[in-house]
Amino acid sequence: MGWIQIALYVVLLLVLAKPLGEHMARLYAGERTLLTPVLGWLERILYRLLGVRPDEESDWKAYGRAALVFNALGCLVVYLLQRVQHLLPLNPAGLGAVSPDSSFNTAVSFATNTNWQGYAGETTLSPLTQMLGLTVQNFVSAATGMAVLVALIRGFARKSSETIGSFWVDLVRSTVHVLLPLSVLLALVLVSRGVVQTLDASATARILDPGASPEQVIPLGPAASQVAIKQLGTNGGGFFNANSAHPLENPDGITNLLEMLAILLVPAALCFTFGKMVRDRRQGIALLAAMLVILVPCIGAVYALERAGAGNMEGKEVRFGIANSAIWVASTTAASNGSVNAMHDSLTPLGGLVPMVLMQLGEVVFGGVGSGLYGMIAFAIIAVFVAGLMVGRTPEYLGKKIGAYEMKMASIVILAPCLTVLAGTALACALPDGRAGVLNPGPHGFSEILYAFSSAGNNNGSAFAGLSANTPFYNTTLGAAMLVARYATMVPILALAGALARKKIVPAGAGTLPTHTPLFVGLLVGTVVLVGALTFLPALALGPIAEQMQGSL
Repeated sequence: MGWIQIALYVVLLLVLAKPLGEHMARLYAGERTLLTPVLGWLERILYRLLGVRPDEESDWKAYGRAALVFNALGCLVVYLLQRVQHLLPLNPAGLGAVSPDSSFNTAVSFATNTNWQGYAGETTLSPLTQMLGLTVQNFVSAATGMAVLVALIRGFARKSSETIGSFWVDLVRSTVHVLLPLSVLLALVLVSRGVVQTLDASATARILDPGASPEQVIPLGPAASQVAIKQLGTNGGGFFNANSAHPLENPDGITNLLEMLAILLVPAALCFTFGKMVRDRRQGIALLAAMLVILVPCIGAVYALERAGAGNMEGKEVRFGIANSAIWVASTTAASNGSVNAMHDSLTPLGGLVPMVLMQLGEVVFGGVGSGLYGMIAFAIIAVFVAGLMVGRTPEYLGKKIGAYEMKMASIVILAPCLTVLAGTALACALPDGRAGVLNPGPHGFSEILYAFSSAGNNNGSAFAGLSANTPFYNTTLGAAMLVARYATMVPILALAGALARKKIVPAGAGTLPTHTPLFVGLLVGTVVLVGALTFLPALALGPIAEQMQGSL
């Protein structure tokens, strides 16, 4: 039955992704869509408020400056909201100000689409901070990733062009015509299934057990609206501390299926968008196939490892079972989502290795909305370069010659997160403040540190729960890792887009490597896996692999 559930999930994902991808391709091309009559007025109002003309475009440097300034301002707003929330309205529980280091970590986390949380949401942040700070960033941080991807796609599609589009136009269109309508639809369905959506602080339930406290206080809040965009925008931050294992965020099997589909829906759809915008649908299908070739075996591996023997139900919800937990574990770490419906710290050692590896591959197996696909395209550029070296021919991808500059930018995109993860893990293991947060000794304690920096250094946001990360040391170092992972990849991608847009399109010749065939899919998958294995295998040997061998002795 579990294998049938996995197959059904993959089929439903592909069925839903194609029409959404086609819609986004028309949207970013400036064409009329089905939602234009409904939401066009909102798009025009936002252009007027921003002082933007939809027909104005910029080069990659201006595009990048706009993205960086906008993200910096969003980060500052979230930080200030947390620091003064005790003075603001919509705080029925009277929650106090958040500490400076935690405020910094959370602000960076939500601005970078990481959504790592070192705090319990229902007892730390007011409804105003959750809605005005976190939920807004869930939309615009996701839209930023989508905008940067579209800029890169234009780099391939255009020839001899100095411009790659307008960041503000791409941001508005992504938010208004994609994320907003999908989120409203999903939120309404979630509310109908029992996900809470209220401004009340709490509810009181009477306890029937005579030996227990006579009443239980249940925290409430506007959860459904945040849950919808946290999944669709590959954000992942939970309204409640237990995230999507909490019954008020994820009550039953139907909500669980919808939320799992939402995690990968937009990243999968963007593959179809890519194919249509570069005028060769096979190219998008090839990238999607490479992602599925990695993801599906990972889902199967987690399921098999957790089901082995009597089955490991520790840390899992009985209402979901092992199969649905396995799908979520792999999907949320393949995407830079980070939400959970089971505790990853309770997975078997090798079961926990799978989500760790999926993050360490660079969050390119679907990855974040926009950011995952542009990371995979960077790997594709590396793959065609390697292939070109083997046959002694100048590499080309989608009609654009790949030179030294493009290779440098692609290499930075791939290697910056790797360096961040390994350097952060080494620093935490070397310093007393880093070791003080580890609650479990031996290899598992090392795995908790490695997982934390793999998550932050690849903008995922999930965690092994045994690490006390809400400390000045971890709030600062993990926040720095999130910044590097987001912007040390985003800026080179925009530079790459600018360089490609200026190039002419070279007609395919007899020596051109076809990049839509099963052979190229295999080469691309091999490149992704090989880079991840060479970079992280020694660290994994000290953590989950050592723990597995220790338990088998």
